[in-house]
Parts: sequence; structure tokens; C-alpha cells
Amino acid sequence: MLSPELKSQIQGAYSRFLEAKGLKPRYGQRLMIAEVAKVLGAIEVDDEGRRDGEPAVVAVEAGTGTGKTVAYSLAVIPTAKMAGKRLVIATATVALQEQIVHKDLPDLMRNSGLNFSFALAKGRGRYLCLSKLDVLLQEGQAQSATAQLFEEEGFRIDVDERSQKLFGGMIEKLAGNLWDGDRDSWPQELEDSDWARLTTDHSQCTGRHCPNFQQCAFYKAREGMTKVDVIVTNHDMVLADLALGGGAVLPDPRDTLYVFDEGHHLPDKAIGHFAHFTRLHSTADWLAQIDKNMTKLLAQNPLPGDFGRLVEGLPELARDLRTQMQFMFSACEQLADFKAGEDMNGRERPRHRFVGGVVPEHLVELGIELKKGFGKLTDLFTRLAELLKEAMDGEAGGGIASHQAEEWYPLFGSLLTRSQGNWELWGAFTAEDPEGSPPMARWLTLAESGALFDIEVNASPILAAETLRRNLWNVAYGALVTSATLTALNTFDRFRMRAGLPKGAVTAVVPSPFRHAEAGVLRVPDLKADPRDATAHTAAIIRELPRLVEGARGTLVLFSSRKQMQDVFDGLERDWRRRVLIQGNLSKQETLNKHKARVDEGETSVLFGLASFAEGVDLPGAYCEHVVIAKIPFAVPDDPVEAALAEWIEARGGNPFMEIAVPDASLRLVQACGRLLRTEEDRGDITLLDRRVVTQRYGRAILDALPPFRRQIE
Repeated sequence: MLSPELKSQIQGAYSRFLEAKGLKPRYGQRLMIAEVAKVLGAIEVDDEGRRDGEPAVVAVEAGTGTGKTVAYSLAVIPTAKMAGKRLVIATATVALQEQIVHKDLPDLMRNSGLNFSFALAKGRGRYLCLSKLDVLLQEGQAQSATAQLFEEEGFRIDVDERSQKLFGGMIEKLAGNLWDGDRDSWPQELEDSDWARLTTDHSQCTGRHCPNFQQCAFYKAREGMTKVDVIVTNHDMVLADLALGGGAVLPDPRDTLYVFDEGHHLPDKAIGHFAHFTRLHSTADWLAQIDKNMTKLLAQNPLPGDFGRLVEGLPELARDLRTQMQFMFSACEQLADFKAGEDMNGRERPRHRFVGGVVPEHLVELGIELKKGFGKLTDLFTRLAELLKEAMDGEAGGGIASHQAEEWYPLFGSLLTRSQGNWELWGAFTAEDPEGSPPMARWLTLAESGALFDIEVNASPILAAETLRRNLWNVAYGALVTSATLTALNTFDRFRMRAGLPKGAVTAVVPSPFRHAEAGVLRVPDLKADPRDATAHTAAIIRELPRLVEGARGTLVLFSSRKQMQDVFDGLERDWRRRVLIQGNLSKQETLNKHKARVDEGETSVLFGLASFAEGVDLPGAYCEHVVIAKIPFAVPDDPVEAALAEWIEARGGNPFMEIAVPDASLRLVQACGRLLRTEEDRGDITLLDRRVVTQRYGRAILDALPPFRRQIE
């Protein structure tokens, strides 16, 4: 039960916040504060202050305009502080993370009377590695012998004039305290290829042995995190921490209250986190490089003791593994019937999927040998990394000088990471799936590798439910999941299944303050063309689109396939085409900026986009007065993870179309409709060019799940 003291603290903070800002209470916001406080403020604890009893999880769908960041912060910050717990707020996008840290939480502190500290937690990859920058600047012309040895490992040092200037500028700004080493605070856009040379990962970092440890941007940021009440991070970082057992980078889950904002992404993020892949050709080349590099290392350096003995075993093991990889490549090439498939972002990926996740026996046998080989390789690299750590600590047993160990540790660390990744992949690819549990999805993808083609081997869980249940819900002190789209077809069933929510999890939907019926019209015209007949449907869109969007200053047209988007664009009259900006020609941000600039100048502008424009794109006012949706966004049927899930549901007597395809499409359609109203002043139209919402049995359920706009169905 919520204590009277906590209740009055939350109510007082909300009243002060509204008064200071001159705002009126929003019904949905009040409801959300109450629901969250009721569940997370009433957690029973044992003598050690740990949660006692069932998992405490609440899922709240809060429509656009609810002000959910303010709602959950007001409810959860006092709750966490009173319970003596840390609060971790995790989002799916950098944009929301930055908004919470730079805008929402400071605003809340100024106006609510709540007293709390907060920090942003990012992965190591967002921070500069000073040691790498030193090497790049010192050895732009002359590479160290070790870096040359491992140039295939991403340690090539070619510093052209442009890079030299960039790296020099970074050192100056760091020296003058004008930059903190965080990629996101560097004033200009940084190319991924440049940044990759400047950052490091866990396996390559020498930690406190690094000569730059005291000045390290990542460790400084991490130190700040240990002292704050609220940590803002992303879903990936929480999942990475949980995969390490929890409490490795973030606080111990048992002492943590979690908020997952944009929570509808969490199940997919968790699947991605536990998926594995390797490329056969490029891994075989990498093994050849290990053979060559280690042979060279042995010839150039006296390597005494255990270290030398272990390195001596590497060339032969790498050669044997390379031969096995080549056998696997031939076997996959003979077996695979690569069919071109399109994903939700319109990319063609030729794939061969193993039905039911069942891999043919001869591939399993080859895969088991590879798993054994990579297991041995991983053990060797692990032992070598341990010896290098001991040498850095000044223990002389390995016979390696500490300065040599410091130089070699990042190189052997990166080899260990790649070897371990391959070992995990072959383990997942050849494992027997437990009876009654969802199988792994397993497939091959044809990939380009320079001038040659390569085969990518993939293995992925098809549901994250068990992983999230075991590592998160059952362990955490408490958790809130929130988003504008958690329900599908007006129920939480889809999210419960995918996220593995505990049976006792509390779910609630709080309404948006938008008056949909006054603000917009949902039209379903009769194009006299069935969306399942792509040619006829595309021709009808080309014919009708200019008339449909007439009068709107900014229009967003959303497609489910790149091919249809391109065909519609190509079919429009040349003059009309000039007002269209099509996704993919420029970066997403540049496309949106160009669209806004046109509207600001009084021109009409039409955006053509795919799935990534149907969610998270914020175009208030005149920037988006009309949303046109080409068809119900059913998932592309050959996504290997979704196809394997559908098979599993069917094998258990379910109906995958009604249980997966329809709820998923409903959710995506709600997200697409959510692009129209971004503020309470917005007005406009939504046009859905797919009459299956009125002609098919499932259509009514999809239609009824959409926001309550006025409807005009022809």
C-alpha cells in the first residue's frame, strides 16, 4: 500500500510543477502518476531491503501529448528515493535520451521542489579513447611494428591530412577543456569510419593500466554515475548490463527501479542482443591473418614462458579452423536457394531460411566442429589476455614487459572478442532446441564482401520473453514500461507475449488530451484496386495522389515497400515530382530539414517514406497536415525471425496471421496515424489507401484500434 507520506510528496510535487509552469492538470497525466505510484510505491521488502514477493511491473500506454516523461518522473523519483533505490530511465533513441537529460529533468528540478541528481550513461563506444588518439597523432607517418602486424584487426594507421587536422583539433579542444571526449558533444558531425578509429570497447581497454586512465572520458563519466539518484541510458546498455549478470556497469537490478520509455522497442532490442552471426569468407580471411601474424610475432619477438607456448599453438589452430570454414562455405553454397526478400526499410537481402530452425545434419556436424575449434581458440586468447593483464600488474610470470603488455592487450582483446562471437554463433546454430520452447531462427544471408560475395550465418531467438523474464522482471526491484503504442487491437496481449510480462503485471491505458474527432478526419477512399495486386494498386496511387493531397502544405506518404515507393515516384508527372522528397536519397535528418525549409518558405512539400518515417518523426503544424498510408503495414513475410515465430505458433495449433500479423500491422498503423497530431493545435487528414479495413473480417478490429478521428469511408 502506498504510504501517506509518499502520496503527499508526489501530489505536492505535481501541484508545485503545474503552478510554476502555469499549467492545468491533464487527466491522462494524473491517471498515469496514480497508476505508477500505486504499483511501485507499494513494493514489500525483506530485512535486507530487497523486494519480497512477486515481480513489481506496471505497463502504461500513454497517448501522444499526455506528458508521460513528467508523469513517470514525478511518480518514480520520490518512490525510488524513499525506498533507497537508484532509478534507471532507459529510452530507445538518443534524441529522447538527450531531451530527458537536457530539458525534462532540469525543468522538473526547477519547478517541482524535488531534489535529485542525475547523469547520462552511454556505452564506451560513445567516448574518445585518448590512447588511440595519441597513437594516431604520433604515428600518422610511422606505424608501430605491432600495429602493422595487426593491421587487419582495424589497427591500420593511415592518417591523411584531413584526419590529421581533425585529430589535432580534438587534442586542442581537450587540452583547453572545450570538449569532454563525448562523441555527441563534438560540434561537427563525425563520420562513423573516423570515430571507429578513436574509440574502443571493453575487450581492448586496459582500464587502470592505461597511461591516460585519469583523463579517460568514459571512466570520468562512469565515476559520476555512481553518485547520482537517476541514470538516463538506453535499452541496449541495460540489456548489456543484464547479460553480464546485472550491476556490471549500471546499479544492481535488485536495488534498481527501471523505467523503459519507448518500451514497445524492448522485446526487439532484447532479441537483437542475443542474436549471433558470422560471415564465412571474411572469417576465413581473418583466420589466415592470425596464422600469418602470429607466425611473424614468434619470428620477431622472443616470447618466453607460458605466453610463448600459447602463441605457438595459434597458427596451426587458425589454419585448421580456416579449412573447416571453407568446407562450411562450400556446403552452404551448395545447399542455399537464395531468395531475394525485402525488410521493413526496403533493403533487398537474399536469404535461405531453415524451416522450423532445423539445420540439415551435415551442416550441424560441420558446425559442431567449428564450435569446438572456436572454443579452443577462445580459451587460448582468454589465457593470453589474462597473462597480459598479469604483466601489466607487474607480475613477471609470463615473461612479458609491462609496456609491451599494454601495447598488445588491445590487439589480443579484439581477437578474443571476434573468436568468442564465432564460438557463440556456432553454439546457437547447432544447439538442440528444448522441447516445448520456441526454437531459434536460423538462416543464411548472401552478403557483399568487396568484389566477392560472402555468406552470413545467423541464429536468433524468436521471442525475448524468457530472457526478459529471467534477467529483468524477476530480478529488478520494480519496473515501468511505457510508450504511446503498447497495445495492439486494444489489448496488451501482443506485448505480454513478446516481452514475457509477469502474470501479475498491472497494465493501464491513459488517454491522450488530443481531441481527435475535432482535429482530424480518417478517410478510406475506394481506389478500385486491391493492395494485394501491387501493379494495379501502384497505378491507382499514381493516378489519385496529386488530387488527394491538394491543399496541404506538408504531406507525409508512407509505404510498406521501397519498390512501390519508387514506382509511384517514377510514375508521377515530372513537375509534380519536384515537390517530393524521397527517403534514402539523403540522410533521414537532412530529408526532414529540407522538407521543413520548403514549408517555411511557403512551398508545398511531400515526403515519401518507409517504416522508419512512420515512427518517431515529429512534424508539427504545417509540416504535416496530411498523412497518406499506402496500405495496411503487414510485415514483409520473409523476415526470418517473424517467419520462424509464425511457424512455431502454427505448429502449436495457433493462427499466426491473427495472432501476429494482424496485431503487428495494427500497431504500425496506429504509429503511422500518430504522425498527424503532435500538438493540441494540430489539424489535418489521414488517408488510408487500403479498403481491407472495411472488406476483410480482421479489418474492423484494425479500424477500431485507430485513434478516434472522424471517419469518411467511401
